[in-house]
Amino acid sequence: MNVLVVGCGQAGLALVRRLEESGCEVSVLDASAENLRQLGGLEGRPFTGVALVGMPIDVDVLRQAGIETCDAVAAVADDDRINIMVAQIARDVFGVQQTVACIADPRLEQIYAEEFGLTTLCPTRLTVNAAMDALTGVFAPPARGSTAAAGGRLRFLRKKGRRAGRAKG
Repeated sequence: MNVLVVGCGQAGLALVRRLEESGCEVSVLDASAENLRQLGGLEGRPFTGVALVGMPIDVDVLRQAGIETCDAVAAVADDDRINIMVAQIARDVFGVQQTVACIADPRLEQIYAEEFGLTTLCPTRLTVNAAMDALTGVFAPPARGSTAAAGGRLRFLRKKGRRAGRAKG
């Protein structure tokens, strides 16, 4: 699969590595050359794809990044508006069927998912849901200090003595 990742911040870097590990051909587009420089040093492996500096909402720049031959586009830049526009351009102008736009604002994410039919993800909503799951015992880390999901119940470790939230009396 040929994937264009727009945005090379923390999420973009991690996504690029996961895509490469799964055998995808990856191109990365970011407005910042500084962000793209990080591609070479992540996890000690060289980036094997194409990296391009440019404005992600410019159709000509998207063409240079290879959008016309992409099977999928992931817009994970730090700007919701950029991600929304890139996903819409990819889908509506270039006919890329598999697109996802990262939208941090839950209200915007809902509007663009429901009203415009974009495939979206909202890190704010995902974080809140994961925190609620962890706090209510739905999510259980396998061991102390680990964040990977596993079976069992969440255990809250308390110091001996009074319970949290109780006033001395």
